[in-house]
Amino acid sequence: MQEVEVIETPGTAAVALDPVRTRLLAELRTPASAASLAARVGLSRQKVNYHLNKLQAHGLIEDAGSRRWGGLTERLLVATAAAYIVSPEAMGDAGSNPGRLRDKLSAAYVIALAARIVREVGTMSRNALRDDKSLPVLGLDTDIRLATPADRAAFANDLTAAVARLVSKYHDIDAPDGRWQRLVVTAHPVPKDVDPSPPEEAQFQLDPVVEPSEEREEM
Repeated sequence: MQEVEVIETPGTAAVALDPVRTRLLAELRTPASAASLAARVGLSRQKVNYHLNKLQAHGLIEDAGSRRWGGLTERLLVATAAAYIVSPEAMGDAGSNPGRLRDKLSAAYVIALAARIVREVGTMSRNALRDDKSLPVLGLDTDIRLATPADRAAFANDLTAAVARLVSKYHDIDAPDGRWQRLVVTAHPVPKDVDPSPPEEAQFQLDPVVEPSEEREEM
């Protein structure tokens, strides 16, 4: 089972976003039968089977063996991923694209950047999984409490300068075997109904960094 699967096609997105099917996908993080699912979600077994057939036809669930229950053999199914996200690719030309936005300080631009990450990394991750290869990525996530708007502006200026220094240090336009990397940095307020993590002292949460000697072929 994948940790996250990115849905790229409109048909699959439409199937997955049905409320009953999203509930079934959540229940199927562990293998289950149609009968047990029917009891959990409060639907008839026939209706549950209908939704399961739709999910399986679009590759969102798969067979997970069988078990004996009450003298009968039940087919078990399991979700293909622990979580799903819909790529802007599913929206076609209507999907968000940062290249079409001029205001680099707008919320729309930040959303478009995040959508591009989902689209690009989602596709490369699927290809890497298919080919049993690793995809070298780095994720940074932290929270910071700023006292005043002036502090926020100063922090933004310092962060911009630090990124510029790093890019100037490592950027090599003439490297014969070099590969372009995307670097996206955003800052936005934490929603009022969300508790920041960690609550007291900000710490970086890092995904494992793949050292150059450990990198496999990229997608």
